[in-house]
Amino acid sequence: MEKLKALLLTQGMHGMISQVEGMAKALNADFSHKIIRLNFPWNLIPPKFTPTSELILKDRTYITEEETPDLVISCGRKSVVPSILLRKKNPKIFTIHIQDPKVSLKNFDIIIAPEHDNLKGDNVYSSKGAIHYITETEIEKAKPYLIKKINSQKVVSLILGGPNKYYSFDEAQLIQIFDKIKSNFVSKDYKVIVIPSMRTPKASIELAKKEMGSCGHVVNSVDKQAYLSAYALANYVVVTCDSTSMISEAAISGKPIFIAHMNAKRNNYRFERFFDLFKKMGITRDLGEKIETWSYNKHNEAERIATLINNKIKN
Repeated sequence: MEKLKALLLTQGMHGMISQVEGMAKALNADFSHKIIRLNFPWNLIPPKFTPTSELILKDRTYITEEETPDLVISCGRKSVVPSILLRKKNPKIFTIHIQDPKVSLKNFDIIIAPEHDNLKGDNVYSSKGAIHYITETEIEKAKPYLIKKINSQKVVSLILGGPNKYYSFDEAQLIQIFDKIKSNFVSKDYKVIVIPSMRTPKASIELAKKEMGSCGHVVNSVDKQAYLSAYALANYVVVTCDSTSMISEAAISGKPIFIAHMNAKRNNYRFERFFDLFKKMGITRDLGEKIETWSYNKHNEAERIATLINNKIKN
């Protein structure tokens, strides 16, 4: 059977790209990606108050192109209306939206929402954590990438996020995290790999170099091969609490994961539900808890949900 052709729509953030690409890969679809840009003031207004019109789009080429995709996989609020537009133009397009679209769920064939969002509907598939594009094969292939930099059999990899509307990521809290890693791991002869994400401020990377540079290797910039290699080499993984996507990606490694918690600056009940879920599943513990080995089934929700979607598409 010929491969499905998918058009991926996002606002361009790493977490969103990871989710739509992960879903497309799991569906074994050929895909192209479009970053959505909306005209003012629609870029600031929730989808439910946005007109379903091409006039809101800065770039309309993917709406007007003659070649029609089989699938549209969208993620993020700015991609909601463009997906609805494409489906109205050609009702044969099968539309999948990842995350709560904040509009009628009937606008899409399928919604994929994390279980901790508590979204219900006949066409809603709940995922335990976030869908993502990391695979076990990629992790294993990247293993040699950092071997010479770290040169140790005892490795802990720290995945650093960045500030968002829930967590400030201030210097004092980062130093507390670094100190816990030093006392829990470095004191037991572990080497540390520090991996920044797209949201990690330059100042946080510099602070990591200052505080952790002598304890292992700090990667200077976003580097996917280093990110994957850090999972392959790690005995333990530490992930900052600001991103459910990063924690979900870490869970495909099968390595014991510690979450480095920070003080929330606003109500983070969705995060707390996610933390509780992954703890109950035996995937994560909190940084500072006893260092011991535990195991769990490598967690890949994209493959599980892709099987359900493929069955629905066939039917």
